Amino acid sequence: MRGVRRTTAGDYVVVHPGASVEARSCPPEQLRDVVETLATAGLRVLVTAGPGEKTIGGYVAGTVAPVVTPPTLTDLAQLLTGASCLVVGNTGPAHLAAAVGTPVVSLFAPTVPYAQWGPYRVPAVRLGVAGAPCRDTRATSCPVPGHPCLSAVGPDEVLGAVTRLGARPAGPAREVAA
Repeated sequence: MRGVRRTTAGDYVVVHPGASVEARSCPPEQLRDVVETLATAGLRVLVTAGPGEKTIGGYVAGTVAPVVTPPTLTDLAQLLTGASCLVVGNTGPAHLAAAVGTPVVSLFAPTVPYAQWGPYRVPAVRLGVAGAPCRDTRATSCPVPGHPCLSAVGPDEVLGAVTRLGARPAGPAREVAA
C-alpha cells in the first residue's frame, strides 16, 4: 500500500457488512439499524460491498446510505483512507483500514483471539461479548442460537464508538468516486 497514507479524518463513516465467514459478521438486520442510527445522527454513511455482497450491502444501506462497490482492493483502500472510521466485523476490510491508518469499530466475534486477529496499530473500539460461548472455537457458522456475541451490540453503542473515534456530522453532501 505504498503511497496511500492517511493525513486527516474524512467526512464519512464506512460500514462493511460482508464477511467470508458468517460467524464473524454482524446480523444484517442489526447493521441496517446501525446505518440508520448513524445517518439519523447526522453522519454521512457509505456501505461497502465486495464481490457477491451487493444484496447484503443494499439491505444494510436501506434508504439512508449509498452502496459503494470498489472494483479493486486499491480502490477500497483509497475509500477507507478518506473515512473517519470503519464499522466492520472480523474480515479483510478491517485489516485494510488498519493498514491505511483508518480507525476501526470492530464488531468482533470471539471465535478467534482479538489480540491476534483484531485491527492492529490504529485506534479501535472492540464491541461484542468477548466471553461468549463461541470463544476460541474457530467456528465458521455461529454455534450458538441467536449469535449472542454480536447480537447484543446496539446501534447506540456503535454510534458512541464511532464518535469516540472522531466521526462528526457531515457538512454538505459530496460525491464519492467508487
